[in-house]
Amino acid sequence: MALPKITVVAGLFGSGKTTWISQKLRDIPSLEKVIYFSPGTGNCPIDQTKIATEFPDLKIFGDGQEIEFIYQIPTADSVYVELGSYLELHSISKILDHLNYHTIAIIPPDLKNDLKNSEYDSWANEIIYGAPAPSIMVENLWRVVTTSQVIDENSLEEFWYEITHGAYGIVARAKAIFDVNDGRSLYCDFVSGVPEIEFLELDLPRHLQGRPHRFSGIEIVGKNLDETALKSTLSDCCLSESLIFQYQQQVQQILLEVQQV
Repeated sequence: MALPKITVVAGLFGSGKTTWISQKLRDIPSLEKVIYFSPGTGNCPIDQTKIATEFPDLKIFGDGQEIEFIYQIPTADSVYVELGSYLELHSISKILDHLNYHTIAIIPPDLKNDLKNSEYDSWANEIIYGAPAPSIMVENLWRVVTTSQVIDENSLEEFWYEITHGAYGIVARAKAIFDVNDGRSLYCDFVSGVPEIEFLELDLPRHLQGRPHRFSGIEIVGKNLDETALKSTLSDCCLSESLIFQYQQQVQQILLEVQQV
């Protein structure tokens, strides 16, 4: 049996790895079976969750599923591996072992002159210039899973503004998925030096019955992060049981009235 083409994508935080893979997935015929594997995300699979909402037929694997991932490779038409910036480039060779794969490095355009003799130069079969992600020395990786929590959207907007404007330290990249008080699931994305984008509503049903059990969480990478303050402010944004119920009742009533019009 011929094995599928395996593409391994690496690059700096915010350089556009997930965006590039998503673009490729959109071009693949719907009948093809595709596998996506993203090691190193731990219990905070933000990119996997976002991709899963856009490509519901995609087979997705994360940390702890390496054996299942390898077992499924022969059944696929194509395979994409997104290597987190916090992992060594050659770490994937331990997982893929003897399998052949094509390596792609997505790096900021301003690093073009520094590419020669870099680790990407010696590792990648192909170089792609992506978003102008910052090349600062990352010292902190802060992750918090917020599954079952509901965030007040107004408070979230204020919190995200503080994150992206230096209130908690130098932020190179921040991304998150949160359930907010009107039942929607929002994707938040920030890369230093790149124009900010609006929160993206994920293609998921509104959750209006108690606490949600689908994944939510936040990941921030940067320097001199005040993790204690981040955790405290995030906690303040989370709604109590009574407020969650109150908001859900209000939204249900509004949606009912709209349907009756």
